[in-house]
Amino acid sequence: MATLIHTLADHSDDVNYCAFSSSCLATCSLDKTVRVYSLKDFTELPYSPLRGHTYAVHCCCFSPSGQLLASCSTDGTTLLWGSGDGRLRAVLGQPSRSPVRVCRFCPRTTHLLAGAADGSLALWDTQTLKLYRSGNVKDGSLVACAFSPNGNFFVTGSSCGDLTIWDDKMRCLYNEKAHDLGVTCCDISSQPISDGEHGFTYFQMASCGQDNQIKLWLILFTDVLGVELKYKCTLSGHSAPVLACAFSYDGQMLVSGFKITNILLQSTANTVHTLSQHTRYVTTCAFAPCSPLLATGSMDKTVNIWQLDLRQPCAGNTVENESKMAVEDWSEDDVSAWLCAQDLADFVELFKMNNIDGKQLLNLTKESLTNELKIESLGLRSKVLQKIEELRMISVPLAIPDEFLCPITRELMKDPVIAADGYSYEKEAVENWISNKRRSSPMTNLPLTSLMLTPNRSLKMAIARWLETQQKPRETTQELTERK
Repeated sequence: MATLIHTLADHSDDVNYCAFSSSCLATCSLDKTVRVYSLKDFTELPYSPLRGHTYAVHCCCFSPSGQLLASCSTDGTTLLWGSGDGRLRAVLGQPSRSPVRVCRFCPRTTHLLAGAADGSLALWDTQTLKLYRSGNVKDGSLVACAFSPNGNFFVTGSSCGDLTIWDDKMRCLYNEKAHDLGVTCCDISSQPISDGEHGFTYFQMASCGQDNQIKLWLILFTDVLGVELKYKCTLSGHSAPVLACAFSYDGQMLVSGFKITNILLQSTANTVHTLSQHTRYVTTCAFAPCSPLLATGSMDKTVNIWQLDLRQPCAGNTVENESKMAVEDWSEDDVSAWLCAQDLADFVELFKMNNIDGKQLLNLTKESLTNELKIESLGLRSKVLQKIEELRMISVPLAIPDEFLCPITRELMKDPVIAADGYSYEKEAVENWISNKRRSSPMTNLPLTSLMLTPNRSLKMAIARWLETQQKPRETTQELTERK
């Protein structure tokens, strides 16, 4: 799913942000620099690093054409660079002179948005280099921003936890409290979702917060209701503040922190891969627009480049990643795709004629296949039942008790140990934590009074007993039906 193919270790301090153009990768850091790399071989371009900021650089982004690179800093400025030669084109000072935390180019115009620590927004025209519009969020610092694919609106997130929707004239359209402890980042999928029944178009957005949560939202514009922000679901799995998120360009994947999450647009979300090579917080992540590449930056001063397989298999090939609830939510078309994947395409029309959806598929029996669907061949009935039973069996998720998961890796512990903070961790994970000169608790962030690790034998035995119960042979639904 994801292969680490390169690591960039040129920054001398925390990496704050990374951004792709069609040919380059830009990174910025607390070390006051912006670095630019070629996507051909990940070598640093001759004009890099870019030095112009006098304090930490918080964010960088390429213009839609890729010809301009913007960076913003604690020094209260947003700088425009030529991405071809690295030449400084303009210095845009925040009107309030407040530290600038985030900058974004509008995807359809020449406008550049800069958001600052005092909550101020500046919308610049990058052709005239003049201030086009300005505004302020209701409360807190402005720390996150994302434009819609059509550029008609953008969303900002604040340290007070608010999400605010603005139009392209900087008029506030909607405001909602989204995260209790403050928003950290947000992103809008480049692929709108169409509602065939009502003719509406939704924009899917992800927001992350200090509350360890990622929330998915649907933004809807209607003539009657105006702007509507609808909460969709919360993605769990992070044990610390989520500092970064980004949608892939096809809208099918969401990367967040150290987890890549498969977004089933009409259903729930399942974690499909975990990346754990960074040794400190992941602060930024970005998908490349023209190649299956993902960049992740961290407080460990490195940027990792990952090669992804973004091919989305049909429903039949994703069964192993589906929960039972997701299968129950399958439409008739999803069932048809599953039949084709199982080499049962001859039954597609029959199942459609009988309106078999996911829930009905799971409830099919030998009797219903014989009497209702009129499948006369014993061999074909057996094949269909076998495939359905495989679907039932792998559709039941293993709910791992939370106390069996390492707080650092969020994976099932094999060799749990107790640290001085009283919490249990996977031995290798906490040893790596300590070896990186961190003497604080991964859970409380307080200093560890001792570096001694004590084997937690009782927890290890409890995990072993739980695993045994999961591995016991289970009677199939088909066998139970036949007994009756």
